[in-house]
Amino acid sequence: MNIDGICDDKFASVRSVFEDNFSEREDVGASFAVSIDGEMVIDLWGGFADEAKSRPWQSDTIVNVYSTTKTMAALCMLLLVDRGELDLDADVASYWPEFAVNGKDQVKVRHFLSHSAGLSGLDESVGEYDLYDWAKITSLLAAQAPWWEPGSQSGYHAITQGYLIGEVVRRITGRSLGTFFAEEIAQPLQADFHIGVDEAIFGRIGEMIPPQAPPQQQFGAQPDSIASRTFRSPPIDALWSLNPDWRKAEIPAANGHGNARSVVRAQTPVACGGSAFGVDLLGSATVSRIFEEQTNGTDLVLGTPLRFGMGYGLQSEAAPMGPNQNVCYWGGWGGSLALIDCDARVCISYVMNKMVATTTGDPRSSALVAATYQTLTGG
Repeated sequence: MNIDGICDDKFASVRSVFEDNFSEREDVGASFAVSIDGEMVIDLWGGFADEAKSRPWQSDTIVNVYSTTKTMAALCMLLLVDRGELDLDADVASYWPEFAVNGKDQVKVRHFLSHSAGLSGLDESVGEYDLYDWAKITSLLAAQAPWWEPGSQSGYHAITQGYLIGEVVRRITGRSLGTFFAEEIAQPLQADFHIGVDEAIFGRIGEMIPPQAPPQQQFGAQPDSIASRTFRSPPIDALWSLNPDWRKAEIPAANGHGNARSVVRAQTPVACGGSAFGVDLLGSATVSRIFEEQTNGTDLVLGTPLRFGMGYGLQSEAAPMGPNQNVCYWGGWGGSLALIDCDARVCISYVMNKMVATTTGDPRSSALVAATYQTLTGG
């Protein structure tokens, strides 16, 4: 197995774990990156970009990272907060007037960021191609009544969160979230991450290898539960990632494309008080808002204890993510991960193409994170 890239000598044990993921944990193609205090100390990639193992994973290979995309959508909102153009405590309807129906007139913007708006799925049945119709999905969400009291607890908005956040961004800026992200975050930070991929770079996209079971099978035991309804409409299928229309669409909760390096480049400013790689992205006060607890308890959709801040999961006893307190994170279906440790000024990402049937953790990324912290703490 050829492993390429850079790895600071003191992190040799992390490189060994990355290699072990291929020999012991069935990785096919993957990348792993770490920045410390704004400096990239690990940027590794290896394996193959396709299931047939005919295309080597290259330095510039990108793949669909699914819900790790949500951390990028959150950054877009935080940037607007930092510029004074968005108030997280405001009613959504003050930016999106059509939203103020069916009991949603007092839903707050922060409810979108904490998966607590009560709109984790759609009453109307929609399919793959409906997801490519921004106006249709946002209109359905604007018209729908919440499934639970907004703000009371989280229920993972697996697909819908991106449309909710994205429509607020569009109403404020006049730009789609994918365009806003590209122009205001990805380009300044030189992050090769895309929410809506240009057809010209399709040749760099790796092939996702589907897990054994999609979420609608994992969480669909009780047909009338919020979990079942969430994944029933809209559903999700890993094979859609092969569709050019999926790649070109903007689905800001689920179809971002990047690699570990690009995730770290985009998120490192959060780890470093708002600035990194020569870019002053956010003020430190805005970064601090991420850690304002919004919900804490068993998620209505994922069925596991989760603690949400503004746009990210937060460190908790039920879901520990390293030794420090001010850690925020989120990961994607199949195994990708973005982890930001503001105490240690560390940003970590793992991105792969061999998906496992999980939405709440992966042994491959867990092993890499553990090895990274072991080196950092001298443990």
